Amino acid sequence: MTHAGRIAVVTGAGGVLGGAVARGFAAAGAAVGVLCRSSERSEAFAATLRRDGADAHAVVADVLDEVQLAAARDAVLERWGRIDVLVNAAGGNIAAATVGDDSFFELSARALDDVVRLNLDGTLRPVRVFGEAMLAEPFPADGRSIVNFSSMAARRAMTRVVGYGAAKAAVDNLTRWLAVELGRASGGRLRVNAVAPGFVVSGQNRSLLLDGDGAPTPRGEAVLAHTPAGRFGEPAEVADAVIWLASSAASFVTGVVLPVDGGFDAFSGV
Repeated sequence: MTHAGRIAVVTGAGGVLGGAVARGFAAAGAAVGVLCRSSERSEAFAATLRRDGADAHAVVADVLDEVQLAAARDAVLERWGRIDVLVNAAGGNIAAATVGDDSFFELSARALDDVVRLNLDGTLRPVRVFGEAMLAEPFPADGRSIVNFSSMAARRAMTRVVGYGAAKAAVDNLTRWLAVELGRASGGRLRVNAVAPGFVVSGQNRSLLLDGDGAPTPRGEAVLAHTPAGRFGEPAEVADAVIWLASSAASFVTGVVLPVDGGFDAFSGV
């Protein structure tokens, strides 16, 4: 599946899933704007893509800061002249907003606000800034695409991750709203979808899913027992779904939140 000649911007490219997405677009022939909050991380990752022959450029912004995002957008436009794909992979959970030793009623209100802002505003604000530029003529023949990151926690109540699940549920609704609004504004040439990854082992959740020897923890075993595929996902498998959603192969797909979960969402556990 080719994205040759297209310009893709990936927020959260310094993370496990965002990094896999950026590598996937580079391998598919796209030029990639690697957007991270850290200039060192962004430049280091862009350099690894360039060493592999990709046209990659480091751009720096906090996804909650529209001034920084506008500067990043302008840097991309100055380099390549347009933006064809925006992937909103920035996000994640915050430990202080997770029910653990503290009960739900003892959680920090500030932490709950922060996790909602990171995941909801961290998707909304890049769309506001980059999406406006993506409505500019001329449109490429295969149109343009925005892909957001949701989560299985948006679709099913999961213990512990109260703020994160609520924020991702809001991302689902935002994705559908944007698909309608931007589809109409673009004459159907700008599509908006999301992926909802299942359980993929990353630095953030490794200790919850795997013990020090790499064996599943009790929580990891519970996840696997509810996953028909019988294993955790790989970052590249999520990236492949994103790359498909942004491609001409999905030209009639918009407003969809696509599970990439090994069947977790399909299984009741009974």
